[in-house]
Amino acid sequence: MTGATFSLSRWIGILVKEFIQLKRDRLTFGMIIGIPVMQLILFGYAINTDPKNLPTAVRGADASIFTRTFVAALENSGYFRITYRPETEAEATALLERGEVQFVVTIPPDFTRRLMRGQAPELLVEADASDPTAVSNAVAAAQRLAATALSRDLAGALGKSLPLSPPVDVRVHRLYNPEGVTAYNIVPGLLGTILTMTMVLMTGLAVTRERERGTFENLLSTPALPIEVMTGKIVPYIMIGLIQVTLILLAARFIFNVPMHGSLLVLFGVVFIFIAANLSLGITFSTLARNQLQAMQMTFFFFLPSILLSGFMFPFRGMPEWAQAIGNLLPLTHFLLLVRGVLLKGSGLDQLWPQVWPIVVFMAVVIGIGLLFYRRTLD
Repeated sequence: MTGATFSLSRWIGILVKEFIQLKRDRLTFGMIIGIPVMQLILFGYAINTDPKNLPTAVRGADASIFTRTFVAALENSGYFRITYRPETEAEATALLERGEVQFVVTIPPDFTRRLMRGQAPELLVEADASDPTAVSNAVAAAQRLAATALSRDLAGALGKSLPLSPPVDVRVHRLYNPEGVTAYNIVPGLLGTILTMTMVLMTGLAVTRERERGTFENLLSTPALPIEVMTGKIVPYIMIGLIQVTLILLAARFIFNVPMHGSLLVLFGVVFIFIAANLSLGITFSTLARNQLQAMQMTFFFFLPSILLSGFMFPFRGMPEWAQAIGNLLPLTHFLLLVRGVLLKGSGLDQLWPQVWPIVVFMAVVIGIGLLFYRRTLD
């Protein structure tokens, strides 16, 4: 329309209309408030790139004042928390493989005798370096303790008879990723984050797309049971997810040279469970959301804590206990341990089961919630 001028009253009317729409869309309004608050809490309180109190196992037959002093110095450094005292090397190795400890400190039986002779006895520190950033500061602290931990016990005439070099030779073995290659940690993690984002998002849009197009009512009028509808929508995306996994694994092996020590059959088995859990969550989101925008908002609201609290970007054990408790509820947290365990450690089903069952429980709970709201939709 020619000659039209800006109308303040029309502009105010449109402004009021948008606020009314925003008030009616409570999910969008909640995202506007919730996401900044979540980011402030997570980055301000939960994220820590210098993890402390890492679970440590101490194995040794030499129980003297010197060994007790060194172990106490490890704990006083703040980086090590003694949680196990295995009797055998096999038991200590199993603790590392299952991820129950981050370090194993082995004290040789002749530690005290060699120390008194000034022979700088070796003390072995084995570190689970599948996540290099999680252990780097702790390893540096252990090596510094070699020169300072026994200074008080070796004072006086005994100290003068020892060489000037550190009285203890701390040998650090970085297991599963000895060279500290970042790709060995990042690429398996990307497998989980990509599947989480794509699987939840694709299925989250499945039902809402049909509802917006008007075809969902036709589906409700059929004799199909809710479980039939949900599983029927999930299975095609499982095939898509397995194709994604295959492509990522090929790139990991032939482009990034990520080692694959475990069974590919076991790996695809845990991947299948993880994909099914994420697809179940996506279907549940689609039954809760009224449109595709809300489904996408729910997906992002779930993806943000998953990527921050799972141990993918930041060391998991560096987070406070309340953040770890939330992280343990997320499938991605357990899946990262599973895929790194299979690829880098060669873990079998017996070592992986403690991380598998939480994903199965998560999937069962999510499916139950989805069926509940689907039945409400039927009514």
